[in-house]
Amino acid sequence: MSGGGGGGGGGGGGSPNNTEWRFNQTLRNVQGMLKGRSFPGKVLLTRRSEPLSPPEYSPRYENDRDEYEQNEGSQEGKGQASGNTADSMSAKKSNPPSTSSTNSLPDAQGLVSGARATDSARIAKFTNELSRPAVILDKLRELSWSGVPPYMRPNIWRLLLGYAPPNADRREGVLTRKRLEYVECVSQYYDIPDTERSDEEINMLRQIAVDCPRTVPDVTFFQHPQIQKSLERILAIRHPASGYVQGINDLLTPFLVVFLSEHLEGNMDTWSMEKLSPQDVSNIEADCYWCLSKFLDGMHDHYTFAQPGIQRLVFRLKELVHRIDEPVSKHMEEQGLDFLQFAFRWFNCLMIREIPFHLVTRLWDTYLAEGDYLPDFLVYISASFLLTWSDKLKKLDFQEMVMFLQHLPTRNWAHHELEMVLSRAYMWHTMFKSSPSHLAS
Repeated sequence: MSGGGGGGGGGGGGSPNNTEWRFNQTLRNVQGMLKGRSFPGKVLLTRRSEPLSPPEYSPRYENDRDEYEQNEGSQEGKGQASGNTADSMSAKKSNPPSTSSTNSLPDAQGLVSGARATDSARIAKFTNELSRPAVILDKLRELSWSGVPPYMRPNIWRLLLGYAPPNADRREGVLTRKRLEYVECVSQYYDIPDTERSDEEINMLRQIAVDCPRTVPDVTFFQHPQIQKSLERILAIRHPASGYVQGINDLLTPFLVVFLSEHLEGNMDTWSMEKLSPQDVSNIEADCYWCLSKFLDGMHDHYTFAQPGIQRLVFRLKELVHRIDEPVSKHMEEQGLDFLQFAFRWFNCLMIREIPFHLVTRLWDTYLAEGDYLPDFLVYISASFLLTWSDKLKKLDFQEMVMFLQHLPTRNWAHHELEMVLSRAYMWHTMFKSSPSHLAS
């Protein structure tokens, strides 16, 4: 991943006073969340009929305090074309997405409707950044960390990943060239007979063919034959030198949904692939291919033989949990539960299988905003996620913990639960980032 500005605590205002202010604000707000008062910069825990007061804090960056909450169970594609330039962003601004969704969770829709789903000040900040002749990526990361408006997400993700250049006058030409390169890769690596493949390549294609139907099994949309074919094509040509590792198929799904949303309107469950032209499909696949490749560039050893990068993160997670919540850590150790038994999947699939899919793209806004610092911050997100159930875990024996962690009760999660996880992760990262010895064994 190309990146910048994440793990060190944010882009703007790097002075000690600003850092201390951010930490104190985060600590107070997380304490308030744990007491059931409110979520920083997001929706309230309790229903209210009166308008929400302006938030005092939005996670991660003090310069972006305008609250923003969007129901992303519905993927709006308000642009009729792919809209690769900043100019198309301005056009889309006049037609913001609706917050209605047929994909409703028990209380999620009511909570979301209580917030200013299309906060004009926040959208204006995104529009202002995207309308520059050359986008300032550090500022775009600051804004994106707390969530991106869905109809702006395709263009912003391309920029954050370095797939689309910051200079607006070069953007369309670069995207056109990269999409043509993808077509050439398909011709060179995919549309060839098996007689021209090595045994290793044939075995890789067989594994991909097995894994594609297993991709995010709870979301039926990914079982569509055309989606399955696109998954297979993209995965077959991804980094031919490094090959394919199970789990990468899941990482492709957020990109597919985001780039399909430029062409298909409404809820994902109602999308019809027959509405897409062959050129649309090719462009979507190309964008997914290049963005996935850029995303994984910063995590080389996470998806190579034996996946040492993921094993390293699991070890750091164990150490961090011990530092934050020693009683839970000791109980898990006494019961003989190894963190690899549950956390390997978390890091391998980047939480995609642990939360409802309608929250995944929101989570990935933060992932992409973190840039090169993401692997470090993933440890804190995972610790925050695990310790959501701290009290529960201390009451379970080994077998019960294994079953519980394999089937976590997140089915009815809405945005406020995810924001709590991210806020705690940010708080702990702020506390411990200057004390690397907290991860020493």
